[in-house]
Amino acid sequence: MDLIKTGRYISYLLRHHPEDAGLTLDEHGWVDVNELISAVGRTYKGFTRTVLDEIVATNNKKRFSYSEDGMRIRANQGHTIAVDVELSEAQPPEILWHGTGEKYVESINRTGLIPKSRLHVHLSKDTETAMQVGSRHGKPVVYKVLAGKMAQDGYKFYLSVNGVWLTDKVPVEYLVQNVEET
Repeated sequence: MDLIKTGRYISYLLRHHPEDAGLTLDEHGWVDVNELISAVGRTYKGFTRTVLDEIVATNNKKRFSYSEDGMRIRANQGHTIAVDVELSEAQPPEILWHGTGEKYVESINRTGLIPKSRLHVHLSKDTETAMQVGSRHGKPVVYKVLAGKMAQDGYKFYLSVNGVWLTDKVPVEYLVQNVEET
């Protein structure tokens, strides 16, 4: 079984379209593990709890979390559906980073960073991660985000359990563009 492909399907279900597999997430994004296994097993034959455990443990972005009792699972962030993943407000470092594709620069320079279809803007703690994210969208461009200044000015930040920084938006005045060559 292709764990990466299966993990992407799980991510799709838990972040965007649980109804496509007959799943219903609770208000915090949780779904019963056995229901998920049954639903994913209809598309990926041989899908078991052991395979799910391996996907959760080895996912390079640590996209998923089990509940404390191990009976429920959810995506950590990146949802396009309204769920409250119980993020705690956190004090960000002075600087965070956002990676994007060159094709989005004009829009970002005009409107700042907005979540579009997601619930939050995703920010990285280092330029390497931001470059990787940006590379998924074509020629990468990295923005420096003046997160400390934003926090001083009253903007809220959250740190997901997998280390991704989240905020509602980043206005243009808090962005410094760094065009990176690949």
